[in-house]
Amino acid sequence: MLVAEKLVKTFPGVRALDGANLTLRPGSVHALLGENGAGKSTLVKLLTGVYRPDGGRILSDGAELQFGGPLDAQKAGIGVVHQERNLIPAFSVGENIVLHHLPGRAGWLDKQRMRAEARRCLELLEVDLDPDMPVSRLSVAQGQLVEIAKALSLDSKVLLLDEPTASLTGDEADRLYSVVRRLRDSGHAVVLVSHKLEEVFAVADTVTVLRDGRSVAEAEPLEGHTQSQIVDLMVGRAFASIELARHPVDASQTPALRLSDVATGLGHQDINLSVRPGEILGLYGLVGAGRSELAKAVLGLERITAGTVEIHGKPARIRNVGEALRRYRLGYVTEDRKDEGLFLEQPVTRNIAVTVWRRLAKAGFVPDRRERALAATYVERLGIRVSTPQQLAGQLSGGNQQKVSLAKWLAAECDVLIVDEPTVGIDVRTKAAFHELIAGLAAEGLALLLISSDLPETVVLADRIAVMSELRIVGELDNDHDYQRMSQQIIRLIHAEPSNPGTLRPTES
Repeated sequence: MLVAEKLVKTFPGVRALDGANLTLRPGSVHALLGENGAGKSTLVKLLTGVYRPDGGRILSDGAELQFGGPLDAQKAGIGVVHQERNLIPAFSVGENIVLHHLPGRAGWLDKQRMRAEARRCLELLEVDLDPDMPVSRLSVAQGQLVEIAKALSLDSKVLLLDEPTASLTGDEADRLYSVVRRLRDSGHAVVLVSHKLEEVFAVADTVTVLRDGRSVAEAEPLEGHTQSQIVDLMVGRAFASIELARHPVDASQTPALRLSDVATGLGHQDINLSVRPGEILGLYGLVGAGRSELAKAVLGLERITAGTVEIHGKPARIRNVGEALRRYRLGYVTEDRKDEGLFLEQPVTRNIAVTVWRRLAKAGFVPDRRERALAATYVERLGIRVSTPQQLAGQLSGGNQQKVSLAKWLAAECDVLIVDEPTVGIDVRTKAAFHELIAGLAAEGLALLLISSDLPETVVLADRIAVMSELRIVGELDNDHDYQRMSQQIIRLIHAEPSNPGTLRPTES
């Protein structure tokens, strides 16, 4: 159905693709795997007309395709659902689905035809949504399904899904993959880009693995490989799980951060937790438990209606992120690095130095040489792969973007750091490096509140685990790092007793 032959794409200082191949057949789910920086996103952008190849060619039914932009790729039957949603929140479901081919009558939008087309595409996916509902009211999972319906409306025969379940619960992911299987059975070619190997093995039938811009496995049957073999292909060597060094936490120390009987305007009630210097407190819960929203309340981004927040034993009234950093040395590595964590159109140097501009300033200006010297320290310390310190943050791989997002808070010399979903969308080797890095920061005395939906990650890293469900802390456990035992205890806590203390706004992810 679609063939990419020896694709080459070069950016300043970086050869992102170096002769990569991809062969897609109708009625298949094809996994496209590789580490961050292996070239997956670049290949997807070539197939969807965002970039033009510097070498190689793309063929459909034997005919070479030349894309002048994304609309040309859409006309050729290639659709894509990105990890970050590309829907317009103020528009309705129907308007988003037909956005690229609006049905008109005498110069006006024909809303009756728009609704009919939206219903047709949603029914193909067995999704019951009102075409007139604003997209802003949809859950993340519903938004993903609307994106797929949008691609079907354009008669996409090839559908590329980029990390489709990164922000979904297990049930939502199962529902999405049932849709993927229906698309496969109806003759579509579905490309699945994912770091979740267990999901890949559950739904895909063929696999292409990229490493350093080259295809090291090309359209091979997935059933002929184990997960370990796929990981070995991705990283280029046998991958051993990292054994993290353990360090004792002095329980007699005053907590660096303590929440006592905290309630928020979002509905959190009776929140009690503390984290000491040199300790990692894991805050685990399912999507929608209210963990990120609690962190933002601590930082002054949401309203705290009751209880107290203490930093090093003293009451703290934090009104905004700037005050949290300057007055209390409290930092926050957000889960949304693209929209909240980085200035994508600014250089790596500026992104790292932004938290300490006041410290670097001289006569009201921040000298470039001071920014470069500071950034160089953290580029080397965190192993950030850049072609030049002036490279734009948006040009980096996901794992390197996450390192830059962390570096700016380390540069600010925080005492307390809230790290929210640190390894979402990051490959296995970079994930292991992040785990070593986070454990090393705690060993240096940093107090870390780790928010993660990844249960193995929480059990590997945390000294203690606070479990959150429906806007409440439902239990706290000392972590002995035995995954089977800890996971059973955590799951029992989450499902122990239903409660209904409040609901979050419809837009929470």
